[in-house]
Amino acid sequence: MSTTARRVRVEGRVQGVFFRDSCRAEAEARGVTGWVVNEPDGSVSAHLEGDPEAVAAVVAWCHEGPRHASVERVAESEATHEGLAGFEVR
Repeated sequence: MSTTARRVRVEGRVQGVFFRDSCRAEAEARGVTGWVVNEPDGSVSAHLEGDPEAVAAVVAWCHEGPRHASVERVAESEATHEGLAGFEVR
């Protein structure tokens, strides 16, 4: 099975709206591993690993976020595999 690793940075109103926990739930539902963290500048960063289609689905979800989020910008890039087991909210 081929896997991919992507890094995303989400800007907008994305802290204090359950973005990280919702991202974890989306990732786990698709079998994607990685982590998500609030950044000091108010953005959220995530590292996603897994099946390319599953990772793409979580990245697509990041463009919308949970109900109370207001996503203004999503930057996506390739990432190095970290070989993580599970998905962590940091």
